[in-house]
Formats: sequence, C-alpha cells, structure tokens
Amino acid sequence: MSSPVTSRRPSGRHLLLAPLTLCFALPLVWLVLSSVMSDAEINRFPPALWPKGIDLGGYRYVLGNAMFPRWFANSLVVALAAVLSNLLLGALGGYAFARMRFAGSRALLALMLATMVIPFQLTMIPTFLVMKELGLIDTLGALIVPSLVTPFAVFLFRQFFLGLPREMEEAAWIDGCSRLRVLFSIVMPLARPALATVAVLTFLSTWNDLSWPLIAINHDTQYTLQLGLTTFQGQHHTRWSAVMAGNVITVLPVLVAFLLAQKTFVQSLTSSGLKG
Repeated sequence: MSSPVTSRRPSGRHLLLAPLTLCFALPLVWLVLSSVMSDAEINRFPPALWPKGIDLGGYRYVLGNAMFPRWFANSLVVALAAVLSNLLLGALGGYAFARMRFAGSRALLALMLATMVIPFQLTMIPTFLVMKELGLIDTLGALIVPSLVTPFAVFLFRQFFLGLPREMEEAAWIDGCSRLRVLFSIVMPLARPALATVAVLTFLSTWNDLSWPLIAINHDTQYTLQLGLTTFQGQHHTRWSAVMAGNVITVLPVLVAFLLAQKTFVQSLTSSGLKG
C-alpha cells in the first residue's frame, strides 16, 4: 500500500498541465499587477513587469467616476434576471423534452438546437426590430428579454433529466402529484449540478456581452459595465491604470462565480453527456 506522500507525487500529466496553467494565468496576473502601477510605469518602454510600489490611483479614479456604480448595478440586474429566468424556463423546457412525448417533439428539439449554430449577426436586426416594437430600446428590458431562455439551457437540463431514474417520479405520480410538483419537489433538488452549470454559463455570457448592449442602449445611464468600460476607455485612453483597474473589477464577479460552482460545473458536464 502506497504511503500518502507517494500518492501525492505529481504525475506526467501534472508536468504538462502546470506550464499550460501558468500560460493561461499570466494575462490575469499581468492585469492585476498593471492595475496597481502608475501611468508612467505602464507607458514605459519596454513595459514594466513588476510594479515598484502599489499605486491605487487607478482604482480611485474608476470608483470616483459617478457612473461606474450605476453601470455595475445595471450589469448585475441584467445578469441575475437572465440567470433566474434561464433556471426556471430552461428547467421547464428540458423536463418537457426529457419526460413528455407529444406530436413533433423530436422535430421541435432539433429545430431548437439548430438555432444554436445561427450567428448573432443574423438575428441582430430582427431582435432589434422586435425590441423596438415592444418599446424596450434604450432600457434594461432590451437586454433582459432576449436572454430569458437559451437553447443550451434547455438542452443541458434535458440531458441531465434523462440521466435521472424515473422510479421516484412514477411513485409521486401514483400518489397524485402533478408534473409541476414532481419537477420542483423531486427532480429539481437532484439537479443542482445542472442548475449551477446553467447559472454560471448564463452569468458569464450575459455579464461579458458587449455587442448587443452596444446596439440596444444609447443613454449612458442604461449602460452595462462592459459598455461603460469601453466608453471609459475611449474617453480616458491615456489613463491605463484606470483602464486596468476597471477591467479587474469587471473580471472579479465572473471569477468568483466560476470558483464557487467549479465542482458542480464539472459534475454536470460529465453526468449530462457533454464530455468532449
């Protein structure tokens, strides 16, 4: 029997993955280091790789901008609304495709999945016209409504539900439970990995979206953080420390969300048949 020390020795895979991990982490590390540099250090050629001292002028400049907290709040509202709606509507659609058989269900599922390969550039103008008819242009509603449910959320829930045993659901049906009660009382508590995965991926895509807010929003009070940061960059292109600090603040919620749901994220991908 191998000792604990022996079992913890790095394998050949670790020797390969460690340099790759370092390569992926270097841009983030450099971003954080640059955010605490002075503008003179950042603009120096060749660029400085390590700050001489911690300079928080960039963070003070960003947080002192009157609109920055508003942009952060707008992004948070849009992202949370998209996450909650995808969890609810995606679970309902996924359960219907996994457990219910109706006329045209397979064709409807195939049609829904086919929409995943349509690029955003083809749906951009029709979506804009629909939002304009609804009177939502230049409001947060224009960012929330198109993201209420995604085909990927429905598909991932369906794949996860197909892997759950039917016995408990059938017993609940015999006891007189409706399908909705079975879904929310029995199936959903078992689907926490899928819930976490959909929540994280929806949060990431909504929080980082720039192209659609750039089209649908005109007034700066309705900007999301990504859109506001882009405008901020254009207006203050010489204040690189402020630009770096703004990017660090933007990345933090995404990084925290992924780290909190990392285990359930991997578990869902393996249990729902989405492995590469």
